[in-house]
Amino acid sequence: MLGIARELSRWCAQETGFAVATVVGADGSVPRRPGAALAVDAHGTAVGSISGGCVEAAVYELCRQALDSGEPLLEHFAYDESDPFAAHLPCGGTIDVLVTPVRSGSPDAAMLSAALTAAAGGEAVAVVRAVDGPAVDSPYAPRGRLLLVRADGSSHGTLGGGAELDRAAAAQARSMLAAGRTSTVRVAPDGSPCESALTVLIETTAPPPRLLVFGANDFAAALVDVGAFLGFHVTVCDARAVFTTPARFPRADEVVVAWPHRYLKTQRLDARTVLCVLTHDAKFDVPLLQRALRLPIAYVGAMGSRRTHHERLRRLRAAGLTEAELARLHSPVGLDLGACTPQETALSIAAEIIAERHGGTGLPLTGTTEPLHRDPAHGGRPRVTAGRPGRWFSCPNS
Repeated sequence: MLGIARELSRWCAQETGFAVATVVGADGSVPRRPGAALAVDAHGTAVGSISGGCVEAAVYELCRQALDSGEPLLEHFAYDESDPFAAHLPCGGTIDVLVTPVRSGSPDAAMLSAALTAAAGGEAVAVVRAVDGPAVDSPYAPRGRLLLVRADGSSHGTLGGGAELDRAAAAQARSMLAAGRTSTVRVAPDGSPCESALTVLIETTAPPPRLLVFGANDFAAALVDVGAFLGFHVTVCDARAVFTTPARFPRADEVVVAWPHRYLKTQRLDARTVLCVLTHDAKFDVPLLQRALRLPIAYVGAMGSRRTHHERLRRLRAAGLTEAELARLHSPVGLDLGACTPQETALSIAAEIIAERHGGTGLPLTGTTEPLHRDPAHGGRPRVTAGRPGRWFSCPNS
């Protein structure tokens, strides 16, 4: 749901009723994971997707039904070869979908509006929604109630099952917010998972991951465009002011004129940060990589020929970097796509970053046996390239 926060927050501001269908459970080969959402407003306008098309029409009708009744729904979709006309997932997986109506003036509308506005503005938040629980006559929350947890640890709203349950759910949400995870979990008032616990979906969102591009050249301009398309907060940095201008990099969020290693020293980076060095000039590269390879960031890549790469390694070893630190360097940067142009090279770099993020092999899918749809909550599968184990990192909001 938070992935379509911008559209939903606009509907809330306009006081337009809508229903949002969210994947709350997924098993096997499925195109979207928990948190993926499709919403339908009172005028029949739809945004988002939960299955890439397989069951969208059926879910659209469920949203219209929930809007009419005002009652939340929980629906299960699976492959059923005995009924060719039934809505199902032909890939063979199964999904559970929670459909929640949102009407202006309802108890949770204001809280949901606050959560969506925060997410649309890039704030790190977690939204906890009740999915299922024990018998309806228990003190637990009704389906669809929500709790908003902010990055400062504060929580707002209620699941309706009492203060202890809210505290337990908020604690789970804080942990998942720190890890950038979205998942369905079970919580009980005492914090321990058990058969009588409430099942909740915890969705998290965070500011976009950063892509730092060092080197103001045509390859950097192409990579900036691809990085912006992929949802990164993109920074270009180079010491040469004549080349490092906003006009040359219109899609960059920041354009910085500074010596790369000095700029890097001033930045607070997290484990999702991607850093690409495209200068292939030792006076810039070596001091920059000397620092970058010792930071706990997701990916460090450097452009250059194999000769440049081996000379760069020699200089970095002389500067005191260990073999373990050097093993983190992706150089020559990118996957072997036969790229020639700056745009093709940027695509090969982005492809390697994505493979690293999700544990992909980088091989053609034809002839491979790996699952096509992997669970990002478990980091995909570690990949192995040229005898070196890859390094995965958690992706942004589902």
